[in-house]
Amino acid sequence: MSQAEWKEAIAKGETSLGIELGSTRIKAVLIDRRFQTIASGSYEWENQLKDGYWTYDQKDILTGVQTAYRELKQEVERNYDITLRAVGSIGFSAMMHGYLAFDNRGELLVPFRTWRNATTGAAAKELTELFQFNIPERWSIAHLYQAILNQEEHVPQIDFVTTLSGYIHWLLTGNKAIGIGDASGMFPIDEATHNYHASMVQQFDDRIASKGYPWKLNDLLPKVYVAGEQAGELTEAGAALLDPAGDLQSGIPLCPPEGDAGTGMVATNSVRKRTGNISVGTSVFAMIVLEKELSKVYPEIDMVTTPDGSPVGMAHANNCSSDLNAWMGLFREFSAAMGYEADSGKLFSVLLNKALEADPDGGGLLSYGYLSGENMTGIDQGRPLFVRSPESNFNLANFMRTHLFTAFGALKIGMDILTDNEKVAIDSILAHGGLFKTPVVGQRIVAAALNVPISVMSTAGEGGAWGMALLASYLLNKDQEERLDDFLEKKVFQDVEGEEIAPDPADVKGFEAFMERYKAGLAIEQAAVDHLLENGRS
Repeated sequence: MSQAEWKEAIAKGETSLGIELGSTRIKAVLIDRRFQTIASGSYEWENQLKDGYWTYDQKDILTGVQTAYRELKQEVERNYDITLRAVGSIGFSAMMHGYLAFDNRGELLVPFRTWRNATTGAAAKELTELFQFNIPERWSIAHLYQAILNQEEHVPQIDFVTTLSGYIHWLLTGNKAIGIGDASGMFPIDEATHNYHASMVQQFDDRIASKGYPWKLNDLLPKVYVAGEQAGELTEAGAALLDPAGDLQSGIPLCPPEGDAGTGMVATNSVRKRTGNISVGTSVFAMIVLEKELSKVYPEIDMVTTPDGSPVGMAHANNCSSDLNAWMGLFREFSAAMGYEADSGKLFSVLLNKALEADPDGGGLLSYGYLSGENMTGIDQGRPLFVRSPESNFNLANFMRTHLFTAFGALKIGMDILTDNEKVAIDSILAHGGLFKTPVVGQRIVAAALNVPISVMSTAGEGGAWGMALLASYLLNKDQEERLDDFLEKKVFQDVEGEEIAPDPADVKGFEAFMERYKAGLAIEQAAVDHLLENGRS
């Protein structure tokens, strides 16, 4: 579209807005009816470890959303000479799981407990046995039940429990809603009813009946919506919260709020059965849309859904790029000390590409990028660790390859269950995340780890906020009864180009050797947890 056409689309509200609260960045994206990005804005933030819990400050949540929207609005004014007042549809997404519990006045009862916490082991184990359905430690119901087991004072006062995306949606619409994909990370979903699994809800209520709480579980959970349904509209108060300048109009329809897993599936056109995607960031997860249920319960595999309710097997590892980014920061600091201010893009490109010069297995080096506990491997606290033997081939190339390999080590354990144990058929896996901004390297490493071809689309850099904007656009622009997978394939991605890289046999063999070392070395990582306190002293 031309500049004039975009200006007209903005004026008429023929646009869709997606805002996603990621682990390190909140991003807003405005798209047109052809799904092209018109403007964007962002806000950088970081989680904090407070009183034993990973959290984000409640004020930061709203400040971040407002800042991202304000930057987007300023870009619209700067590029198109028009004030953004109307939007055709809006959607919010965020990190899945976690625990936001409110009383009947709408007050947050305890600080937001994010997906990153590994503090609900007892609850997750007990609920998994009760439901005969895997309940990971990250899930909202595990956090709630752990609070019950801990006899926390706030539990009787709870009026509403939701996720981060559900919280923002509630603030702006007054509607306690959640998209089915995000809901599936709160409590198990019944594929037949597209709602919380009724018999499991009853089992939970029966389990806690003796506590005498003044609520039942269904009283606390947000209402489940599927993609394409309207889940509320922007209230006057909500418009003022999002745009304190007062320009944004109320009454805009909102699609169901979703989790980052769902927006990742949408942004990579991976909602059809036998497709999959891998999302790389602070955490890493791979999701395969299943043709049938798994044969048994696996604690390493989450059973979630697509935004339109299809079952998904999800392997999720809490740690991925954070430790690698920390090493990059050290190299940047060294570069500055040497009198050379390295551009971040060039620094990443040079160092990541060194990994392609390495020994196939990383030269005998070993690393664990565990800034937090890792549920997949049973490590309950974070201790980033790098170790080598005297015989290891210690050079920069092997160092970088090892840190890339280890970023996918825990994920590999979960994916092997799907492909080896369950023989899950995968037609394609598409990858997205900042790692893939550097061409080839990330794809080769992931292809080696999963031993399947990995594709990166030209839209991969758009990310989850763009995927959320697509879901908002689907609400507005779908044909009657048009399925989400058809909407994406025939309208959004019809002409999108992608680059596929097949696994290199030498890389695959090298990664397998690394994984033997990785699994054997978990005892070293556990020893670091046991003997190195969080302040660095033993």
